[in-house]
Formats: sequence, structure tokens, C-alpha cells
Amino acid sequence: MKNLKTVLSILLITSSVLAFAQEPVALASAKAEDDKDKKKKSEASTTEQASQQKKEEEEPSFTLSGSIDTYFHSSFNTKNYFGEQFGLSPYGPSTSFADLKGFSLGMVNLIASYSGEKAGFVGDVVFGPRGQAAVFGTTSEQAIINQAYAYYKFNDKVTLNLGQFNTFLGYEVISPAVNFHYSTSYLFSWGPFNHTGARLDFAGENGFVAKLAIMNPTDIVEFNPVNTYTLGAQLGKTSDKGGIWFNFLYGDQDGTLDKDNITSNSFSAGKLFQGDITLGYDLSDKFYLGLNTSYQTVGTGQEVDNNGNIVDSQGDPSSFFGVALYPKITISENFALGLRAEYFAIKNYHLPLFGLDSDGNGSVMEFTLSGNYKVGGLTFIPELRIDKTKENSFYKGFDSGNVNKTLLPTLNLAAVYKF
Repeated sequence: MKNLKTVLSILLITSSVLAFAQEPVALASAKAEDDKDKKKKSEASTTEQASQQKKEEEEPSFTLSGSIDTYFHSSFNTKNYFGEQFGLSPYGPSTSFADLKGFSLGMVNLIASYSGEKAGFVGDVVFGPRGQAAVFGTTSEQAIINQAYAYYKFNDKVTLNLGQFNTFLGYEVISPAVNFHYSTSYLFSWGPFNHTGARLDFAGENGFVAKLAIMNPTDIVEFNPVNTYTLGAQLGKTSDKGGIWFNFLYGDQDGTLDKDNITSNSFSAGKLFQGDITLGYDLSDKFYLGLNTSYQTVGTGQEVDNNGNIVDSQGDPSSFFGVALYPKITISENFALGLRAEYFAIKNYHLPLFGLDSDGNGSVMEFTLSGNYKVGGLTFIPELRIDKTKENSFYKGFDSGNVNKTLLPTLNLAAVYKF
């Protein structure tokens, strides 16, 4: 009996030890199963969220955005003789926009866009003096369609655009809601504004981008009355800090002469070529530097000789060259200060924008100091500008017969609201 009790005691102790030893194993096994379930649920949740996000990205979306702008302008009783002769306002430099004296209107800009998984469109209309000055090449004289194009995405890398779109050359744009300065540069004003045609956009690896386009002549937007076309191209490299873009245009802008439709005074310019470099980088959290340089030349074209024959014109090509720097410093969350320092030169009577010498050459330097104070969607832009020409170009008061000044100071106080 004693031996039996001893055996039973040993068995009880052994089973207790085994049970105690197996409990952590069971707990560990249960915990592992629980972790596995949690991981599966987490992966399923992540997959579902990614699927939902992708679905939302692929769903078509419609947006309406735009801006309005208004300003006060003064030229301190100094007038621009050559701007007046060229059909521009005499109260500002020979550049686009912001040149009407006193309290003036800019434009109302409304942009409707529809974006689908593979296709979409942009409809961009403008109303007001700035808009009319921007969309001037319209046969119907409607002058309100700034952009109207549809696009198709072949894949994530290649997009085809068809219609009227703003130019991809240059640093500045038509909309004052995008520019830092309210007035515009000579480089912007005398380059292209709009194109109508077909453009392929390429998005490569590591920030490389490119464009190829075939278009009507520059700023002939509704149809092509001259039967010549312009080629355009861009190659760029972008990063988180900014980017650099090389832009090109080449083509005949006014067609060629037709023997059945000429007079003794008929004349056609040659082909235009423009090469343009635009760059801009954040050099620090507070300091940004931009640059634009461009060269445009137009070759000698055709004319009618004394016998009524179409012959090649004699002489040298005309051209312009310019460079502009855009340093900007952010002073606070709401205020930034920027400068535009520009040099612009004309050769061989390319554009009669200011005084030229007897060979048709001339130049101007302009310095524009602007502040941007932002309150929500509203930006106040106080701006002081000085244009200094090489030859006499300006006059005081009403004496347009006494063009004896090379300096034109102007002041703009602008308000731009973007939504």
C-alpha cells in the first residue's frame, strides 16, 4: 500500500509539472495565432485602403478655379512714345499688361477642368483688358478663350494634348495669380503667349520631362490662315528644389507669298527660331533664384521686285536677346520680397519698342521690386519699376515732339485673388 501511495504521488507531481510546462507553450501558440490573424487583417485593411485610394484617383473629377485682379498705376507724368506708336498704352513700358493709368481692371479668369482615368479637358476663359491683350490673335475677335484643349493619356509617361494652350516658353505667364511680379518682362511680352496644335508631353525617370509639338504660327489660335506650321520642343529636369527647362520654337509665322495674290508692296518674313532657357531653384528655406534667357531671330523672307516676281529679300536677319534674374526672399509666412533685373536688346529693327540707333539696334534695362503680402487667397502686390533705355524713348507731359528721356519710372499697387 505504501508503495502504491508513493507511485500515485509521483504520477500526480509529474502530471502537474507537465501541465505547468505546457501552459506557456499553449499561450505562446495562441498568441502566435492571434498575431497572425491581426497581420492578415492589417494587410487586408492596407490592401483595401490602397484599392480605395486608387479607385478615388481613377474616378473622374471636375474642378473650377481662377482669379481676379485689379490695380492702381502711375507713370509719374512720364509717357512712352514708342509704346504709343506701337499701339500700347503711353503710360507704361513697352511690355504687356499693367499699363493703364489710375485705378484699372486686370481680368477675370475662370478655369474649368475635367480629369478622367485616361482623358480630360481644360477650358480657360478670360474677361477684361489683361485677357484681351493676351488673346489677341483671334479672327472672330472674341478674345476670351485663353486655353481650350483636350488630352489623352497613353500611359503614365505620355500624354497627348490637342487644342489651344499657353506657351511652354519663358519664366512668366499670363495669369497674375502665378507670377510674383504684377507687371511683365520684355522677354515674356515679346515671346509667344498661346499656341493651337498638338503637343506630346513625356514624363521620364528621375525628373526628366520633355515636350514635342506641331502648331499653328504663334498666337494664331482659332485656325491657320497662312498654311505654315511651327515646331516646338522642350527638355527639362526637375527636382524637389526646382528645375531647368530648355525650350525651342521654329517655323514660318506669316506664310509665303502667293503669285496669284500679291501686290507690289507684298512682303513675307522668313522663318522664326527661338531658343529659351528657364530655371528656378530654392537655394534655402528663405531664398529662391530664378533665371530666364532667350534669343529670337527672324530670317529674311520674300518680297516682290519691280517686275512683279517673288524674290528672296536681301539683308540680315533681325533678332532680340534678353536675360532676366528673379531673386526672391521670404521674410515671413505672409510676406515675400522679390526683384526682377532684366536686360533686353534689339538688333536690326526687330521690334520698334523703344529708341533705336541708325542701324536699328537698341536696348533697355529694367528693375522691378515687388512685395507679396498674402491673406488667404488674396495677394497684395506693391511694385516699383524703372526702365532705362539706351536711346531716348520717353517724354514728360504732353510734348510728344520732345522725346528726350531714357528713364521711365512706374508704380503698381495690385490686388489678386485666387480661388
